[in-house]
Amino acid sequence: MCSDLLNLEKDIRILEKLGVDMLHVDVMDAHFVPNLTFGPDFIKAMQGKTHLPLDCHFMVTDPWLMFGKLSLRPQDIFTAHVELKEVDYLALAEKVHGTGARFGLAVNPLTPVEELEPHLAYLDTVTLMLVHPGFAGAKMVEGIMDKVRECRRFLDDKGCPDIEISVDGSVSAERAAYMAGLGAGIFVGGTAGIYRKGMALEETIPIFRKSITL
Repeated sequence: MCSDLLNLEKDIRILEKLGVDMLHVDVMDAHFVPNLTFGPDFIKAMQGKTHLPLDCHFMVTDPWLMFGKLSLRPQDIFTAHVELKEVDYLALAEKVHGTGARFGLAVNPLTPVEELEPHLAYLDTVTLMLVHPGFAGAKMVEGIMDKVRECRRFLDDKGCPDIEISVDGSVSAERAAYMAGLGAGIFVGGTAGIYRKGMALEETIPIFRKSITL
């Protein structure tokens, strides 16, 4: 959502050339969050234009609807939100894994990481929201980076060291470096990270990658 949407394929080619690992797609339904963004047709169009995995972040009230309209590829990530209590995530995860893709749950800033416990057996990734979701450029919640350490310790204590932690929201190169030391492994580079005002992707991506190379 931070790219030049009218020239998205051009941006994708730049991102591929500069060696990004995956493309993060924010899907919003104007119900779970107060914004409306991309849908399944948009994701299918992206899949037809790039070999890069898509990290699809569904900020929606009905993730099953989204799954039913997609053709996930191996290494794509399907991420829904742990706050949805009525969703059978075990069944959804099994469907996602059946495509070869990975399954993840996102955690809003005010949601305790302990809410993940019933789902740990089938999780590949956890996305920690560092801002209140809905819009690009949101301000990071004060003190939220400590949640990365808390989440890594929680996952390790529960015998889940292989679940990767993704951090999303106001992730600058400097903050990414700090959170890498706390246990984060996937970094969503939005307006604070690689789409920085007055700087080209050719400038920002090498800086960002260097910051997370331990």
